Amino acid sequence: MNTYFKLFILFLAMSLISCEDVIDVDVQTAPSRLVIEASLDWEKGTTGSNQTIKISKSTPYFDTATNTSVTNASVRVVNDNNNAEFIFTHQGNGAYTTTEFIPIINQSYTLEVIHEGETYRANETLKSVVDITEINQSIEDGNEDDELEVNIIFTDPEAEENYYLFKFQRQGDLLPTLEDGDDEFVNGNEITWWYEKEEDEDTDKIEAFRPGDVVDISFFGISEAYSDYIGILIEQSEGAGLFSTTPVPLRGNCINTTTPDNYAFGYFRLTQVVKTSYTFQ
Repeated sequence: MNTYFKLFILFLAMSLISCEDVIDVDVQTAPSRLVIEASLDWEKGTTGSNQTIKISKSTPYFDTATNTSVTNASVRVVNDNNNAEFIFTHQGNGAYTTTEFIPIINQSYTLEVIHEGETYRANETLKSVVDITEINQSIEDGNEDDELEVNIIFTDPEAEENYYLFKFQRQGDLLPTLEDGDDEFVNGNEITWWYEKEEDEDTDKIEAFRPGDVVDISFFGISEAYSDYIGILIEQSEGAGLFSTTPVPLRGNCINTTTPDNYAFGYFRLTQVVKTSYTFQ
């Protein structure tokens, strides 16, 4: 009887193995496009002369082996008022740099990228940002009453519309968190912007701030057009919820003037930024 039982188990195991089929999933693909990462950020307290623009090609989602760096582009930025030209030189890895950029608040600039016979252009205006007047911590303003949050305090200028971008990254974390805002309902007032770490819904892991944690903070002044773009990007990166809008291809401001349908991904932005850090007590 033992022998028959063993044979039965063997045949059952073989039948289960034979039922395993390899399923090939057809993943949608799209034409490869130029990706232009042109964030010219003027950190307060520096000359802003050192700037980098990264250019690459888009690839299928599961392609992690292809070298996407673009090494044969011509890249320049032009001051639209006085036609001062800043040439960005390739560094061999898809990064194009200059040490001579001259940032001017409220000045309009044009980016030009020429690649494989096609010309891409984008226009943007450099926006200022106010100083941070105070940084502190509390447990009063966030979503959780017993979790630490960091508070950024600044005074919004009254005479203009302002749009802001915040980047928070706890030292040791892999990715930062981006948050955008404007002064539509708080124009000219002192503003307190708080940020706390929330529970990871995928892993149920509590990632709240603890005493001794250090969070790096970047506070940007951005244009209205870039605010619209980054707001959609942030919403889509947070995943689709019950009431979320359906993700759509997000175009930046880099226009292909040679072949309009062959548009580029990415954005040309010019910002002033305050960078600091805070250690939780």
